[in-house]
Amino acid sequence: MPLVDLDRFDFLYASRVRGMKTAATRDLMATLSRPGIISLAGGFPDTRLFGEEAFREISRSIAADAAQALQYGPTGGLEAVKDVIVEVMAAEGTPAEQESIFVTTGAQQGLDLVAKVFLDEGDGILCEGPTYAGALNAFAAYRPRIAHVPMDRAGMIPSAARETLRRARKQGLTVKFIYTVPNFHNPAGVTMTAERRRELLEIAEEFDLVIVEDNPYGMLRFEGEPLPTLCAIEQQEVGHPDRVVYLGTFSKIFAPGVRLGWVHAQPGILHKINVGKQGADLCSSNLSQMMLASYFKEADWRAYVRRQNSLYRERRDAMLDALAEFMPREVHWTHPEGGLFVWVTLPSYLDATAMLPRAIARNVAYVPGEGFYAGGAGKNHMRLNFSFVEPERISRGIEILAEVVRERMELRSDLERGARREARRGTPAGKDR
Repeated sequence: MPLVDLDRFDFLYASRVRGMKTAATRDLMATLSRPGIISLAGGFPDTRLFGEEAFREISRSIAADAAQALQYGPTGGLEAVKDVIVEVMAAEGTPAEQESIFVTTGAQQGLDLVAKVFLDEGDGILCEGPTYAGALNAFAAYRPRIAHVPMDRAGMIPSAARETLRRARKQGLTVKFIYTVPNFHNPAGVTMTAERRRELLEIAEEFDLVIVEDNPYGMLRFEGEPLPTLCAIEQQEVGHPDRVVYLGTFSKIFAPGVRLGWVHAQPGILHKINVGKQGADLCSSNLSQMMLASYFKEADWRAYVRRQNSLYRERRDAMLDALAEFMPREVHWTHPEGGLFVWVTLPSYLDATAMLPRAIARNVAYVPGEGFYAGGAGKNHMRLNFSFVEPERISRGIEILAEVVRERMELRSDLERGARREARRGTPAGKDR
């Protein structure tokens, strides 16, 4: 079969395609499958914990109803799955009812549907800087303007969010929603404080905005006390639960391969999302939904999450210990209380993207920071994942990565010394240096 020149149809492609790009983690997939590579790049849960027997048991349980499993289903999801979602949200302290829940093909589809429902070209979105790269990709097709709000170890800085919104209003920019990952942020690993969550709700009320709360990691807590979701605060304290659009997923507490997530929102928003999903894929997989419902009905899913958290905590600790042991003192990193990621800050003159080929050549992979910004900032940052690699390999991977970082720092130092020598040679005789 002859090769097809895909670019020859450039004149036919929609203008929205120009704003779309692949995710850095997706681009690294071919590299990550290479034998011997220590991948600190992906955001993979360790599905090896699930076990073959549990999978066989689920498969047997739905075999008796194979006809339904292989059939189309309702666009908004099966009732049994919505019951599971109510249970999962309650376990995190967020009251929910079936009528407020809509099942999606992964939380990633939820992001796309929210963007489809709310965004016209040129509309604004407020989000943390950095933010989840998959969200930037989902939003990009609708050609919005992304405004990054700086964050610190307590999450998005509310005063900066308020100032950014005031500036956007003066410029005539219509901001439609605030997007946030408040728990164990991807990629930064930090958690937004309860005080800032309440302040963010006040800001949304002040500027009449929606908040899109993306919470894939909330149950992956290793230490500290759980904080109320924005969705729960709105329901319990504000008294009119209609401003927060909550996104959840089973990828981290069950398995990413089932591709199931959900949206919790008020009826008007869910109606629009229903219409959007009908045009996208009609319905999520009945087979996946029935597998999930069977597991949550018959198995101790909370015990499975506890096993995950125990394993991930061990691996997080291995990564933090290795960073402290091997990295130069000029390098800094976050200390996540849960989730999957550590965010590393290199000296400002280093470029993590330019450094990546050297790391991969030594069989270590990570995700450069600039993929988590719409405007290409974050070049001296990198995201490290600890959930999928054994502690010994994590430690070895960090040791190699530290060697690469130190080499780049020494190269910079050598170049500066050379420049100073050249400058001294060029100084006229009799002049002070």
